[in-house]
Amino acid sequence: MIPLVDLSIQHQQIADDVEAGFAAVLSTGDFIGGKAVAAFEQEYSQFVGVRACVGVGNGTDALEMALRAVGVGPGDEVVLPANTFIATAEAVIRAGARPVLVDVDDAALLLDPTAVEEALTERTRAVIPVDLYGQVAPFDQLPPSLAERGVAVIEDAAQSQGATRHGRCAGSFGVAAGTSFYPGKNLGAYGDGGAVTTDDEELATRVRLLGAHGSATKYEHTHVGFNSRLDTIQAVVLRAKLRRLHQWNAERGEAAALYARLLEGTPGLRLPVVLPGNEPVWHLYVVRIASPRDEVLGRMREQGVGASVHYPVPLHLTPAMRDYGHGPGSLPVCERAADELLSLPIFPGITQRQQERVAQSLRDALASGGD
Repeated sequence: MIPLVDLSIQHQQIADDVEAGFAAVLSTGDFIGGKAVAAFEQEYSQFVGVRACVGVGNGTDALEMALRAVGVGPGDEVVLPANTFIATAEAVIRAGARPVLVDVDDAALLLDPTAVEEALTERTRAVIPVDLYGQVAPFDQLPPSLAERGVAVIEDAAQSQGATRHGRCAGSFGVAAGTSFYPGKNLGAYGDGGAVTTDDEELATRVRLLGAHGSATKYEHTHVGFNSRLDTIQAVVLRAKLRRLHQWNAERGEAAALYARLLEGTPGLRLPVVLPGNEPVWHLYVVRIASPRDEVLGRMREQGVGASVHYPVPLHLTPAMRDYGHGPGSLPVCERAADELLSLPIFPGITQRQQERVAQSLRDALASGGD
C-alpha cells in the first residue's frame, strides 16, 4: 500500500531530538506555556518573517481568535471561498459573524478576487483568502477598496507553511494569519496545535489574552476569553520539524515535478496549476479528471494506491452550511471541481518507484473508463 502521507519517515529523522525534548519537559513539569513554546513562537515568527507568533490549541481556534482580535463579531459578514475545509467557515460562525461563501478561479482553485468584490456589503468586516494545496492565495489581486472600507484581511495559512508569493512567506499576508499544526500538515505536531502570526504586536497581545481566559496575570481577567494554548510537548515536536521544513518542502517540490513529468499528456487529466509569482510547498498534489472520479479512486485503491479527495462536497452544499449558501448552481467552479478533484500520495521521502506506481495506477484507471 502506498499511503496518501507517511509520517513515519519524518518521525525517524527527528526521534532523537523529540526524545531529548520530551525528557526535558517531563523532568521540569513545564507543560503549559513552557520554554519550548516561547522558543518555537520566536523561531516560527522568524521563519515566516513577522514580528509575532502566538501558539494556540488548533488551527480553527487560530482563525477565530484572529477574527475576534480585529473586532469581528455578531452582525458582521466575512467573505471566504467555498473550496476549503469547513474549519474556515466554523471560525467565522464561532466569532458570531456570518460566512459569505464565494467561488474560486478555475485554474488554481484559489479565491476569485472578482467574486470578493461582488460579495462586499456594508456589513463586510473581513475577508479570509485560503492558501490551498500548498500555494498562497492571490492577496495582491484583492479589491483595493478593502482598506477604504475598513475590511480586515485574515490569511488561512493552514496548508502553506513555507510557501511564498513574490518572495513573501505564507503567514505574513493580511493583518494576521491563522495556521494549523495538525499532524498531516507540512509542519505538523503529534496532535492538535495552531498559531496566529502577525506584524501587529498589539493584535498578538489580544490573541494571547483570548487564549488564556482573558488574563495576562493569574486571576486578573481583563477580557472574556477561553482556553486555547499550544502544549509544550507539541512545541518540542514542532521545533524539531521546523529545522527540517525547508528540506522537506524541497522534497515535496521534487515529487511534484516528477508527477508532472510522469503524467504529462495523459488523456482526461488536468495537472495542478501554479499561479505566477507563487512557489508552492505541495501540501497536496491535486489533479482533476474527466472520468467518474469515485470510480477512478476505487480502482486505484484496489491497486494499493492511497489516493483521496479534498473536498468531495463544496462547502455551500455541506448540510451544516446550507443556511449560508444559495444552493446547487450558485458556485459553479467549486461544484464542478468537487466532482473532479483527486489527491495523489505526496510526502517527504516518497520514492520514485512509489510515484511511478501511482502514475501508472492513475493512467490505468482512467483508461479503464466504464469497464
